[in-house]
Amino acid sequence: MADAAPRLHALVEQLLGAPFELRIRAWDGSQAGPPDAPALVVRNRRALRRLLFKPGELGLARAWVAGDLDVEGDLYTALGLLSGLIWERDEDARTLAEALRDPQFRSAVRGLLKLAGPPLPPAPPREEVRRTGHLHTRRSDRRAISHHYDVGNDFYAIVLGPSMVYSCAYWESPGSTLEQAQEDKLELVCRKLALTSGQRLLDVGCGWGSMAIHAAREHGVSVVGITLSQEQAAYARKCVADAGLTDRVDIRVQDYRDVTDGPYDAISSIGMAEHVGAERYLEYASHLHGLLKPGGRLLNHQIARRPQRDETEYHVDEFIDAYVFPDGELAPLGTTVTQLERAGFEVRDVESIPEHYALTLRRWVTRLEADWARAVDLTSPGRARVWRLYMAASALAFERNRIGVNQVLAVRTPADGGSGMPLRARTWN
Repeated sequence: MADAAPRLHALVEQLLGAPFELRIRAWDGSQAGPPDAPALVVRNRRALRRLLFKPGELGLARAWVAGDLDVEGDLYTALGLLSGLIWERDEDARTLAEALRDPQFRSAVRGLLKLAGPPLPPAPPREEVRRTGHLHTRRSDRRAISHHYDVGNDFYAIVLGPSMVYSCAYWESPGSTLEQAQEDKLELVCRKLALTSGQRLLDVGCGWGSMAIHAAREHGVSVVGITLSQEQAAYARKCVADAGLTDRVDIRVQDYRDVTDGPYDAISSIGMAEHVGAERYLEYASHLHGLLKPGGRLLNHQIARRPQRDETEYHVDEFIDAYVFPDGELAPLGTTVTQLERAGFEVRDVESIPEHYALTLRRWVTRLEADWARAVDLTSPGRARVWRLYMAASALAFERNRIGVNQVLAVRTPADGGSGMPLRARTWN
């Protein structure tokens, strides 16, 4: 008799102590749960063993990446229901140790063990990062950046589209094209930096060169773009040559700590600071401050998390750390502003744009799904599944105010105190 799904659905509700509003479809063809809801497809017993040997987010991630778990129906709806039970539960929810003292919880665990079959822990998917050494050294940062960005330029072209901009776009309306919204974001950054012909711009974490090319072509500046990704640099240099801008754009494979050829009139750091790490952030901010001429501006575009009641309890998201951004850390906006000020910057404007990132991510997911077979061929089924889950879950996180993204405009104010900012600062809108 095919009864795995009803048994599993009942056990999940017993474990959670709450209704499970997703349908479950199991490996034996059985189904259970609300008939109109998206289905959590449990393809084999190995999915249960992954969850039992690594309870929580990492176990779910391993099962998803390996293809042991899938979603049938709307992915956003399914993730929204799951997040309410797993990622967004009250901070005071009981710990695993407390839960194991509950006879009903222990009974449910025993039921899952029986359903899961022989208790052999499956090996993690090959896409999972194997961590060694210290965080945020030059060597570890190179490895982390390579894991994330050296997936292949053709794969990123599927996701990002012709703009090849891997950061939050800036939308006039939800009906705008992704390419126009990314163009508008690049122009917004240039206007905030008040770029004019003949200036020098340092683009930290230059990606595939889109910001450097836009600033040089549209505003006449000379740009140094730095990245730790060999693949990004090769692609960016070709784009610079194709645009006829080799005399104004220099793309380097270089750590920000090794840039010494200041002063620059302006610095853009778009989606890069998340890789720096809390322990290195003041060093990062101070180094950029030292590279700017007095009166120069920094535009720091960075994802932020909500502050915790006890900041010592913050831990990096397990799925993202293991499969997406190794060693990446998010800080609250207030912490970032404080560190920039400690480095000597005068923070002059903060614009919060999380809705814009949610729209961007949903477009990226749509592009990936539309060219799924080719994305898998270019990487691996597991890697494509990582990106689909990461981007869809991140879109929901922005929409639900679990994370945000901010553009912080800061100035290296000269000794006389004159920042050079206009009386009405937001002239760029």
